[in-house]
Amino acid sequence: MYFEPVNTGRQEFIMTRYIFVTGGVVSSLGKGITAASIGRLLKAHGLSVNIIKCDPYLNVDAGTMAPLQHGEVFVTNDGAETDLDLGYYERFMSLDTTHVNIVTTGQIYQSVIARERAGGYLGQTVQVVPHITNEIKSRFRKAGEGYDICIIEIGGTVGDIESLPFLEAARQMRPDRTKNDVLYLHVTLVPYLHASDELKTKPTQHSVNKLREIGIDPDIIACRCEKPLEREIKDKIALFTSVPKEAVIDVPDASSIYDVPFMLKSQGLDDQIMMLLRLRTSSWNFDEWTDFTRKLDASLEAEPVKIAIAGKYTKLKDSYKSLAEALQHGCTENGVKFQPVYVDVEEPGFESHLADVHGMVVPGGFGGRGIEGKLEAVRYARENKIPFLGICLGMQCSVIEFARDVLGLKNAASTEFAPETDEPVVDIMEEQKKITAKGGTMRLGAWKCDLKEGSLARKIYGKPQIMERHRHRYEFNPKYIPLVEKEGMSVSGMNTEANLPEIVEIPEHPWFIGVQFHPEFNSKPLRPHPLFVSFINAAKQRRDGK
Repeated sequence: MYFEPVNTGRQEFIMTRYIFVTGGVVSSLGKGITAASIGRLLKAHGLSVNIIKCDPYLNVDAGTMAPLQHGEVFVTNDGAETDLDLGYYERFMSLDTTHVNIVTTGQIYQSVIARERAGGYLGQTVQVVPHITNEIKSRFRKAGEGYDICIIEIGGTVGDIESLPFLEAARQMRPDRTKNDVLYLHVTLVPYLHASDELKTKPTQHSVNKLREIGIDPDIIACRCEKPLEREIKDKIALFTSVPKEAVIDVPDASSIYDVPFMLKSQGLDDQIMMLLRLRTSSWNFDEWTDFTRKLDASLEAEPVKIAIAGKYTKLKDSYKSLAEALQHGCTENGVKFQPVYVDVEEPGFESHLADVHGMVVPGGFGGRGIEGKLEAVRYARENKIPFLGICLGMQCSVIEFARDVLGLKNAASTEFAPETDEPVVDIMEEQKKITAKGGTMRLGAWKCDLKEGSLARKIYGKPQIMERHRHRYEFNPKYIPLVEKEGMSVSGMNTEANLPEIVEIPEHPWFIGVQFHPEFNSKPLRPHPLFVSFINAAKQRRDGK
């Protein structure tokens, strides 16, 4: 057995406890937010908590998935391309995740097959049980090392063939340890039928029965619903699922996802977990989260700022999940209401949606589709003095637009979507030209950036060097730095080790910054990113006519 010290002031040693969060009936119920909220509550008790996501898809990571199908790809400091739920984990729990916090079926099978080819299982028939499940459990234990509690969210729904190995591994964790070291929390749906004005418990009953067929008896059931459940509904669920009444928790729709920890706390979910895992602490500190939500509530009642998000994945809002949250953090810090205006740059006449916005973000993306629209959006913001933030491809578009419309380089383009251009203002890195594989081969994770003295970027960050997360393959061609700087665009951030431009700005503009990295991944409710705080402040000033 693995024993580890507890970081709560107690002198004894205990084993890491594991909380498995599963889902039933339908996907996208909010397991990630529920799991992250539990982590927030347990950390407030002084416990050290880690959290991981198990994604049942066969992709090794999320890097090659389309945003319109899977949502955004969240990038960790160490360069892992992951599910967007890791963004929730970081924002709710104020932690920095790594590759350890994501486990996919593709990773598991890749590891087991590689070991088999290397002779690691000589003489054995390699099977799902025990070899695949043992590999999964080893990832669970690795994530739990050094923590009091490890929360493990299993993606998909009970009954999906893809998630069965993860559920089997979760089942095996309790016999491998003790009853009080492992807890199973099942998130399920209690739908409201408007036609009959009824809340239906049958889907929850079926989902729990399906979970039991796998060999897992849930200790706690979290019921997603449109509105709070009456006591008789919760009692009925407890009766038919053999779960104690106090262990049936309702999680109704909330006005803000950041209210969910309070919702769970009000029903004693953290106390239930502490009791079932035989944990006891004397500390409780939720002040920071309470202060943040008060500021958030106040901002929601304030006058709004309209922020255009001009992109090409706007049909699925999850494509820009971290960006929207970072903008919300900036608005909360500035005491204004966030009013997003999602603008599809492929829509004819999209400029009409920009007439009354107070700020504009052109986010990242890949490929040539929608590029001309993005360039037009950049030009509109530059010429109309609208506070502008370009991120990744958005920064590259700001440089291309400047080269075309200010420098007069009409053929300026990126070799990503115009490989034959004679003005490669944005080009692929030399080392990237040698790579043919697509997965996990971009410039990923945290890279250093030195900030120019006297620049707006230096003023915003308040220090000479920063570390920000990247996810891209193409770069602003440093050969064009002298040309753009001569005409009024300043390169205010550089990675000096690789001689790569990281930040551009236009000093004569009220607020115009393009960044090659993704600052949204580093913004957290309790630590809003300075770029977004400054950007929203500029938008607020435009709104107020200053």
